[in-house]
Amino acid sequence: MNIDQYINDGQDPKVVEKLLVKLQDMLATGEQVLYVAVQKMPAVTLFPDSIALTDKRIFFCRSTKLGLATDFDIFPWDDVLDISFKEGILGSKFFLTPTGGDALEMGHIPKNQARKLYQWGNEARERQHTSGIQDMEEPHLKIVPLAESDDALTLKLKKLKSLFERQLITQEEYENKKSELLSQL
Repeated sequence: MNIDQYINDGQDPKVVEKLLVKLQDMLATGEQVLYVAVQKMPAVTLFPDSIALTDKRIFFCRSTKLGLATDFDIFPWDDVLDISFKEGILGSKFFLTPTGGDALEMGHIPKNQARKLYQWGNEARERQHTSGIQDMEEPHLKIVPLAESDDALTLKLKKLKSLFERQLITQEEYENKKSELLSQL
């Protein structure tokens, strides 16, 4: 199993690999894991909790029984009202508000992982919302997208600016990513 794509932001490889093995049996046909975030407490974290995002659902994974078992809170993107996070000095708290339920919280998520959870989660929610709208349309009506490369780049730049304006990324991160995106022209 190739876990390299899931450990780019300092996630514990052993925790990620163990979680991905468990998720394999839970994923629907064609469902793909997009991102995994793993708790990192200030001291030693023996049995960290984690959050996994797929293109269809979000999994809150809490380690129990001294790491021998995992409790899962699983929500399809349709059932997610809101996701958010708050950065602290030593990490971030990630929040999920499901429809008809109490908000869930997971603390001690590294800041860069919390930002990516937020970004990927909102993208997944938007895709779910967009596909739901398209499913409701009459079959003879078809949405014609703009030129994909221009549209995708414009959306990325707008999202990047929004992250900067909400102070979720620094000026330096904003400028670096903006330059990287513009170099793709």
